Amino acid sequence: MTFATATIGGWHMNRLSVAGAIISLFLAATPAVAQQASRCADCHFAQNTVPNPDHLYDWDRSPHARNNVGCEKCHGGNATVFEASIAHRGILNPANKQSPVNRANLPATCGGCHVGPFVAFQDSRHYELLKGGDQHGPTCSTCHDPVAGQLLSPKALEKQCSQCHGPKEVAPRAERARNARQMYESLNAIRDQLKLANAMIKRVDDKQRRADLMNEYEQASVPMTRAINAGHKFVYGELDEYLKVAQERVEKLMAHIANRAN
Repeated sequence: MTFATATIGGWHMNRLSVAGAIISLFLAATPAVAQQASRCADCHFAQNTVPNPDHLYDWDRSPHARNNVGCEKCHGGNATVFEASIAHRGILNPANKQSPVNRANLPATCGGCHVGPFVAFQDSRHYELLKGGDQHGPTCSTCHDPVAGQLLSPKALEKQCSQCHGPKEVAPRAERARNARQMYESLNAIRDQLKLANAMIKRVDDKQRRADLMNEYEQASVPMTRAINAGHKFVYGELDEYLKVAQERVEKLMAHIANRAN
């Protein structure tokens, strides 16, 4: 049996070779996140006993899983092998004060990727409590869930804050919990508007108009980033001011998008 040949880059190849080359090029161009997986998670999913399955399920649905941030990034260990004693070497129980996922060390561990929030959090009274050994001092997982890596809903945040800043006033400012909920409801609403604006801008055909609108979008995003950092400092007056600026800029942006669409 013979096959027709083709010339690619000076090399003579039959059709099967050409097909193989195309597939290889496609795989090489595929993002690494699509080709890789967490061996830690694969092994623990197969066991389905340790750790708690809910822990794995939360990770599997999380932004960390979608971005190929495996268990070893936070817990340590060797994710390149399946042999348990080698894979688990160096992993410490979270209760151990040297563990990277010990609640006092968690901000620095998360801060390896989330630099801005970590820097802001270090300016907070909560961080001082945490580093001082106060078990009431919030850490990253207090507001972002231990595994899912997503901010709790405004209602859930209010409940968390109420444990200290509630009616019993274990900590001062009992109104803090209610204010935090209201501000994060506003923040989520503005964030949704920005996502909608971004999607609409991408559909604008005129390159110059698209560039102008994208510049406005970026300018509206700046106070949002600052508001989020203020939230990590728990300075809610500052957060509120940045949200007002962001809201004004988003409203102008949406008006410009609508006008140009007309």
